[in-house]
Amino acid sequence: MPAKLLFSFVLTLLLLVAAPVAMAQNQELELAREYLMKGDYQKAEGIYSKLIDEPRLFAVVYPDYLKTLLAQRNYKEAEKLVKKTIKRNPDISNYAIDLGIVYDAAGDKAAAEKHFDKIISQMTADQTVAVASAFIQNELFDYAEKTYLRGRALSKNPYEFNRPLIALYTYRQKNESLVGEALNLLQENEQELPYVQNMLQNSLRDEKAFDALEKELIVRVQQQPDNLSFNELLIWLYIQRRDFYSALMQARSVDKRTRSGGTRVMELGAISAKNKDYQGAIEAFEYMVKEYPGGPYYLLARQRLINAREEQVENTFPVDLAKIRALIADYDALLKEVGRTPQTVEALQHMADLYAFHLDEKDKAIALLQEAINMPRANPDMVAESKLTLGDIYLLKGEPWESTLLYSQVEKSHKETPIGHEAKLRNARLNYYKGDFELAQAHLDILKLATSREIANDAMDLSLLITDNTGLDTSTTAMKEYAAIDLLIFQNKLEEAQKKLDGMLQKYPGHSLTDEIYFQKASIYERTGDFQQAVASLEKIVGNPQVDILSDDALYKMAFIYEENLKDTQKAQQLYNELLVKHQGSIYVAEARKRFRKLRGDVAN
Repeated sequence: MPAKLLFSFVLTLLLLVAAPVAMAQNQELELAREYLMKGDYQKAEGIYSKLIDEPRLFAVVYPDYLKTLLAQRNYKEAEKLVKKTIKRNPDISNYAIDLGIVYDAAGDKAAAEKHFDKIISQMTADQTVAVASAFIQNELFDYAEKTYLRGRALSKNPYEFNRPLIALYTYRQKNESLVGEALNLLQENEQELPYVQNMLQNSLRDEKAFDALEKELIVRVQQQPDNLSFNELLIWLYIQRRDFYSALMQARSVDKRTRSGGTRVMELGAISAKNKDYQGAIEAFEYMVKEYPGGPYYLLARQRLINAREEQVENTFPVDLAKIRALIADYDALLKEVGRTPQTVEALQHMADLYAFHLDEKDKAIALLQEAINMPRANPDMVAESKLTLGDIYLLKGEPWESTLLYSQVEKSHKETPIGHEAKLRNARLNYYKGDFELAQAHLDILKLATSREIANDAMDLSLLITDNTGLDTSTTAMKEYAAIDLLIFQNKLEEAQKKLDGMLQKYPGHSLTDEIYFQKASIYERTGDFQQAVASLEKIVGNPQVDILSDDALYKMAFIYEENLKDTQKAQQLYNELLVKHQGSIYVAEARKRFRKLRGDVAN
């Protein structure tokens, strides 16, 4: 028989003999696993001890065999198994670490620690990742950290293993170490800013952690003023804490040094305005107007500056009508400077709003809005906004049919857009004012799914108001009276609304609307400058243990009035703290915490 054929015959014969053996071993392996899962360690050990010397099965037998020996506290046999395995595989870190685990399981912690330290001290820089990964797999995180730091020393690179250390510190919530490593990563590479922000956002959840980051960042900014990533991270941190003013001051400082066109300052101005930090927004836009009079943001900054002042005036009670006229004069001056163009339609809209809602000069307002709507080449969104404002003014005049016509036009022209959803919300609110709750709910059910969170939340709030207060009162009489009063408030008929609210309290004692009535009364008193009466109404809500829905709203408004209007900072601080303790899930928590810290003296005024 030729040699080639003979070799083939022998190989086939060997395979035929080996196949049944391998099948039998696999069956034994499955049986051993079954014993292990059931906790019958003695039977499992008997099988594993026979299979461990089979090279083909070693990788799957070894970990379960070691687990079986440790479960039976057979530490001597476990030590023998691991040492034998290390001798055969000296380059595999996991086996070396298993020996320390055996020592620790046997109660010899000193030997385990000595062994782990020896592994780390004897490794090379190239072995760092493998050794650290083996420690992490065995949840020996302190030794994983030591491994990375030892590897860093061996590499003589102070930034080596930066990312794995950040991941390790994040997982273990070692915030102080995380901050140091995160900032070191930025020091090495400013492009890592998004990654660092993401890791910090996932880890830093308490004030102490934010304080530590702020302290370290300020030191680094002072030491390395040209590292813009540190400045950006500090701005980001202030925004996380809702300290928009500090964020703005930092952005302005960077812009003065870099003369980068003020983009970041404009962004911070917009963020401040959106979060009702009007003074911060005013300072941002004033800076842009002063520093970049010929820049691309000049016109927008001029408009946003007046907008921010307008918001500030409208939210400072009682509203000063002289300041309202001054705002109109500012808008008029802007229009004279840059002309009545498609870019200034927004100014016309704001002027109309001021004329109608504060000075009761509705005809002037309507003329301005018609001009905005008919402006050639005007942005369709701005035209739609003007139509919505015009619809509001017709509602002020008591002409709801004109209002719904305008709202419906915008709904149709801006389907499935935030402006279209806002138009639908106003139509829903109009139906609510009229007492047609079924039609209002039909609109609101659609709007609850709106892409804009603000619109969806507003729709949800109005829907809950209706459903919570009409379920048991089948006649809906009280709800209709309340909705009609809501319309009076919208129309600035505050004295009449206040009287009717008092009438409802007498007519419907203990009604589910009682907390809403007191909240509305407080809002009216606040608008008219009667802050003591506002607080008294809010106390009716806060002091009622049955009230849950509006209690955090009332508590926050009370604290705000004490701080801003009554200038009783001690009482305000007490109320903010009460809100933080009693209503940890409230939407007001972040703002209350910021104001509480400011009153306590944690941050500069």
